[in-house]
Amino acid sequence: RRQKKTASHTVAELEDTKDGSQAGKPLLCPSHPTEELRLFCEQCDQPVCRDCAADRHRHHPCDSTSNAVQRHGDALQELLRSTQQHVGALEGVLSQVEGMGSAIRGRAEAVAAEICLFASGYMKAIEEHRDRLLKQLEALKVQKENRLRVQKAQLQQLLLDMRTGVEFTEHLLMSGSDLEILITKGVVSTRLARLNSIAASTHPSVDDRIQFSPQERAGQCCGYEVFGAILNKVVDPAKCTLHGGDLHSARQNQLTGFTLLFNDTMGERMGRGGEAVQVTITHRDKRDCAVKPTVCDNGDGTYHVSYSPEEPGLYAVCVYVKGQHVQGSPFTLTVTNKFREHQGVFHCCTFCSSGGQKAARCACGGTMPGGYQGCGHGHKGHPGCPHWSCCGQVKESSECLGEPPASTSQRGLLRTVAL
Repeated sequence: RRQKKTASHTVAELEDTKDGSQAGKPLLCPSHPTEELRLFCEQCDQPVCRDCAADRHRHHPCDSTSNAVQRHGDALQELLRSTQQHVGALEGVLSQVEGMGSAIRGRAEAVAAEICLFASGYMKAIEEHRDRLLKQLEALKVQKENRLRVQKAQLQQLLLDMRTGVEFTEHLLMSGSDLEILITKGVVSTRLARLNSIAASTHPSVDDRIQFSPQERAGQCCGYEVFGAILNKVVDPAKCTLHGGDLHSARQNQLTGFTLLFNDTMGERMGRGGEAVQVTITHRDKRDCAVKPTVCDNGDGTYHVSYSPEEPGLYAVCVYVKGQHVQGSPFTLTVTNKFREHQGVFHCCTFCSSGGQKAARCACGGTMPGGYQGCGHGHKGHPGCPHWSCCGQVKESSECLGEPPASTSQRGLLRTVAL
């Protein structure tokens, strides 16, 4: 009460407010402590007393609190209902959020279990693939060592036989008498000749080419796709072969080609690509005439070589792998002139195809009675079957033989073609 701002305020004990003892007591005006707040100023939106309405709110619309509460109570009720709906919606959303949080935690635990199971299986598959690769490597090493051991034994035995023969022959020539030399000459010569005829390899039968390719697909292991393979095959140019419909012939300006099959030193197919292939196609008579081929790596140990020669004639085709000729290289390629298409019509007789024109001629040389210059059904010179009017060929899918005889009327032929 000693403060100016709160001097006119009504102060109540907390105990009295708890039991509702202040309910129903009149509220006094802060500006006029003796006056009760009985009016409501619509403009200022606040309750006032009579002195305030007559003084500061003189020109403001004022009404009794009972009337004002009826007007403003409906709006408050509407706002209350809208707010209650929002409260219910928010409570529902909050419940969904809490439920989604629980679902996320449960789902994360399930996915974590799946990840652990996947990783465990993947590691098991990788370990099994590792063991399989190591076994394969060990078997490959043993195989190469066995082949080297056999080759070594053969070479040692051959060397021993040769040394024995050399020592015996040298001793015979140095210490033997003339008669002894002549008597044993045949046996010694046969022995040495047989030893010299034995074809001994000048290189080891195997090499140390053993590589590991981590990018190579290795199929599946325990249901998982794994990578990594041991590469031990070495391409042998002498074992590579050429395949194609007709390697030795081609048409001018016509795309053709052949397939190169890669094999290793054992003659087995490589099954993978990545090797360098060099192909040259040069004209034998024209130095500056060459064909630029296209080499396509199929990735499976086969290479397709395609080319289109522009000039007819004989060509030398060379196929190199690692700088060496493959099997069947070099070979000769014969390029013939481009396919000559028929310029005439494929008909049964000139009389029919020309619409009965007397001057129409055919390259078959046939004539008809009555002044007709072309062939007719069963008449003189008619081939007896359908044929081309430009060259007389009786096969429809054939190459044109060329221009018709000089005696043939070009005008009549052209008319037949047009008709």
